[in-house]
Amino acid sequence: MSEHKALILDETRKYHLDTQNDGGFVPGVSEIWPSGAVLDEDDRVALVEAALTMRIAAGHSSRKFESAFARKLKRRKAHLTNSGSSANLLAMGAFTSHLLEDRRLVPGDEVITVAAGFPTTVNPILQNGLIPVFVDVELGTYNTTAKRVEEAIGPRTRAIMIAHALGNPFEATEIAQLAEDHGLFFIEDNCDGVGSTYDGKLTGTFGDITTVSFYPAHHLTMGEGGCVLTANLALARIVESLRDWGRDCWCEPGESNKCLKRFDYQMGTLPEGYDHKYIFSHVGYNLKATDLQAALGLSQLAKLDSFVDARKRNWRRLREGLDGLPHLMLPEATPRSDPSWFGFALTVDPDAPFSRAELVEYLEDRKIGTRRLFAGNLTRHPAYINQPHRVVGDLVNSDIITMQTFWIGVYPGLTDEMIDYVVSTIQEFVGART
Repeated sequence: MSEHKALILDETRKYHLDTQNDGGFVPGVSEIWPSGAVLDEDDRVALVEAALTMRIAAGHSSRKFESAFARKLKRRKAHLTNSGSSANLLAMGAFTSHLLEDRRLVPGDEVITVAAGFPTTVNPILQNGLIPVFVDVELGTYNTTAKRVEEAIGPRTRAIMIAHALGNPFEATEIAQLAEDHGLFFIEDNCDGVGSTYDGKLTGTFGDITTVSFYPAHHLTMGEGGCVLTANLALARIVESLRDWGRDCWCEPGESNKCLKRFDYQMGTLPEGYDHKYIFSHVGYNLKATDLQAALGLSQLAKLDSFVDARKRNWRRLREGLDGLPHLMLPEATPRSDPSWFGFALTVDPDAPFSRAELVEYLEDRKIGTRRLFAGNLTRHPAYINQPHRVVGDLVNSDIITMQTFWIGVYPGLTDEMIDYVVSTIQEFVGART
């Protein structure tokens, strides 16, 4: 490292420390966010160091992150994207590739998913001309069950795409077995659950493809960003092509003729020897991330285990503090799971002497941030009312979630003092109304 660069990075570290003017937590005044990024001086230095290289597109840091993240999540390949939403779009799109021949998904095929979730798990189904089949979830775990999924399998069902709700694993072993038994593709949306386990295995290792988000609310952040991971090299190659404009070439930008066959290909009706860097085998996108994002991701990845521990610790502190409080359903881990929690869900009993809205207003007035359990019942939103879909069974619990459920934070930026204030505030509210 040059002396000048070392000086810049040293000053960057000092600058970060100088800007940390933490006056301490003041109950009712200091904001308690439900989610957020936890960034330290190493993260700031990583960004500045990446900027100094002036490698502004995807490059060395991106490849290094993909390799490290794939090892961490026990998958063979990882492809960095510009968002978790894009990761889901690529994951679903991969199964429509002509390279899968007779197994490829075609418009009108059905994909089983849940009604109570986030739109980006469902949107790629519709965006690829496929039909979402909605099933209900369980209150408490906020996940669906293998039984519900099995009941939804019909003659046009070709795939399953489900997210681990708030980091709480669904019955991944059982659903993976259903997919295998029925010849279905299985996509795990692991955007909320990095570090969670089910049956002792990491979530994201059960499906054919898994996706992750690096939005600031999630376990790791790049500001924006996402990732598609798989153990299947053929699927990984399809994802890479779709992500990178749909091109057939696998050379990195800036590389030329790494395969030593750049001018030896004949594909489609192109002339013999057409430059492979400009042959396109898929109708793709440009959904790559940048090296600046990847540099931040590498710095964040070093802290993943401590982030996961903090999320679990904060969730337990909330769970123990609120245990036994009347009129509130507290969250439960799915049996045989160890969640890396994204949030702490609370469902107000419909017969309670107070409403969800009143409790949320009370918390928000005291600077305690809340969020709905994402979209609630997606089938009730204007975006989906006139979209083709199928519903199996009733969606009673999804409707209850729409009306009665919200969640509060457990992210690593929260302190014990903050968690205890949240607990005492909820106790105070409920106690005054019962």
